[in-house]
Formats: sequence, C-alpha cells, structure tokens
Amino acid sequence: MKQYFQLFRIFFKIGAFTIGGGYAMVPIIENEIVTKRQWISKQDFVDLLAIAQSAPGILAVNISIFIGYKLKGVKGAIVSTLGTVLPSFIIILMIAMFFQSFKNNIYVEKMFKAIRPAVVALIAAPTFSMAKTARISKYTIWIPVVSALLIWLMDVSPVWIIAVAGVGGFVWGRLKNNKA
Repeated sequence: MKQYFQLFRIFFKIGAFTIGGGYAMVPIIENEIVTKRQWISKQDFVDLLAIAQSAPGILAVNISIFIGYKLKGVKGAIVSTLGTVLPSFIIILMIAMFFQSFKNNIYVEKMFKAIRPAVVALIAAPTFSMAKTARISKYTIWIPVVSALLIWLMDVSPVWIIAVAGVGGFVWGRLKNNKA
C-alpha cells in the first residue's frame, strides 16, 4: 500500500510541477524512479521509455503506465497514471474557468515567453542522456540523424520511421542471434 501511495505522489508531483510535456518529465521521472529509489534499472527505464515513445498517446501517461505496471501490475499502472493526469486535469479546469479574465494579460504572456528556453533545455538534457544509454556510437549515429532529417526535410511521418526502425531492429537482432 505504501508503494502505491509513493507512486501516486511521485507522479502527481511530476505532473504538477513539470512544464514542457512528457520529454521535460523524463529526467525527473528517471531521477525519482531509477536514481533515488532504485525501483528499476537504468536499462529497464530506457527500454520502458522506448516502448512509451512507440505507443500511441501521451508520453508522460505512457511512461507512467509502464513504470506503474512494472512495479505493481495493473493497480500500479492505474495509480501512477492517475497521479500523472490529475494535476493537468485540475490545472486545465482552473484555467478554463478563469481564462477570459487573464488571456490578454501582458505579464502572463511574458511569463510564457520566458519559460520557453528552459523547456528546450529540459527536452535536450534527456535526449543526450538517452543517447549515451542507448549506446549510440560513431557507427550508429547516422540512424537518429537520418531519421530526424527525413522527418524535418522530407516530411516523412514519424510513424513510418518507428515502423522501419522496429522492423530493422527485429531483423538485426535475428541476424545477430543466428551468428552467435
């Protein structure tokens, strides 16, 4: 029962105080779950993150579902998901109730402009951290670079990139296992 409460509290806190969406939450989730509490290994976290990114839906919700499920099964997934989504739900509800009164406020507008660089940094930090954990080397760096360029310059859907990467990883793994 104690770990359910801890799961809810951790994900509620992350959901309430992280600006920038799922990618901004990744280093905080990693710090809480992997580093502080050591509930799962770094490699398991990277694997769960890859699955969460590949699954349809919101990254923050997906990663909370997978971590909760890994730790405590279906009940853990429900508890961690509620912890993740409740703060956003409450905040959006409050904003919707009072939006008309501050939508043209210059200070609110300036605050959001000031937050943007921090959000970019919060997204960039886990990207470099994940690259190290994913063992990206000088031989494999071309994969994320080509993927990014295909998406950015040629407007290829990320769905196709994920599908091709999944099939390629499966084939590569089978070939590698057959050689062993």
